[in-house]
Amino acid sequence: MIDTGPVLLDITDGIARLRLNRPDAANGMSAELLSALCDAIMVCHGHPDLRVVLLSGEGTNFCAGGDVRAFASKGEKLPDYIRQATAYLQNAVTGLLRLEAPVIASVQGFAAGGGGFGLVCASDIVIAAESAKFLAGATRVAMAPDAGVSVTLSRLVGLRRAMSILLTNPVIPAAEALQMGIVTKVVPDAELADASLALARELAAGAPKALAATKRLVWAGTGTSIEQCLSEEARTVAELSGMADAREGLAAVIERRKPVFTGR
Repeated sequence: MIDTGPVLLDITDGIARLRLNRPDAANGMSAELLSALCDAIMVCHGHPDLRVVLLSGEGTNFCAGGDVRAFASKGEKLPDYIRQATAYLQNAVTGLLRLEAPVIASVQGFAAGGGGFGLVCASDIVIAAESAKFLAGATRVAMAPDAGVSVTLSRLVGLRRAMSILLTNPVIPAAEALQMGIVTKVVPDAELADASLALARELAAGAPKALAATKRLVWAGTGTSIEQCLSEEARTVAELSGMADAREGLAAVIERRKPVFTGR
C-alpha cells in the first residue's frame, strides 16, 4: 500500500488499485495530486508482476477536473501554476497510455475536465455507474481541452460529435456516454466496485504480453493508416506466437479448459 495523501496505490495479485484521494474536493486535480499521480503511475511501470490497473476516485465523484479554487487563488500567477499542473497531467496520461498493463477506469459521479474526462478518454476500458456524468468543461472556463482530449475524444466519438462536446460542454449521462462510445459498460451504482474488480481479475488472468501488444497496437493505430499498421501487426503476432503463453492458449482451446498464462 502506497499512501501519498492525494493518491492511494495498492498492488496485489497483479492488480494495481490506483485511487484519487481528495474526496472532499471531488478529487479535483491540484498540482500536488497530479505530482502524486505521476509518481504512482511510475511505480506501476516498475512493478514486475503488474497485470492490470484499476483507476478510481474516492468519495462520490471520480474526478471533477482541475481544482478551480486552487486555480482562482493564484491570481496573475495562474499561468505558471497551470504550466506545472499541465506538465504533470500530460505525464500522467502518457504514463497510462504507455503502460503495458490495461487500464480500467471505474467511474462514479462526475468525470469532468482534463483530470476526470481526460483520464477516462485515456483509459483502455471504462465502466461507469448508471448515475455517472461526463463533462468536458474546458471552454466553459475560457480554457482549452488538455490531457490529450482534443485527440482521444474524436477517436472515440468522431470529429463532429467531439467538436460539439468540446465547444458546448453538455453534461453527458452514463447511458448516452455508452451509446457514444465514451464508456465501455454501464452498471447499477451498487454494482460498480464489484463489476470493476471482476473485470480487473479477468484481465489479470490473461496473457500479459498479448494484452500489452494489443493495447500498444490499438493506441498506435489511432494516428496511422491501416496499411501502416499491417506490418507492425504481423511482426507482433509472429513474436507472440513464439511464446509459451501462445502454446498454452492453443492447448487450452484443444483441451477445453481455462488457460494458465505466465507472461513467458
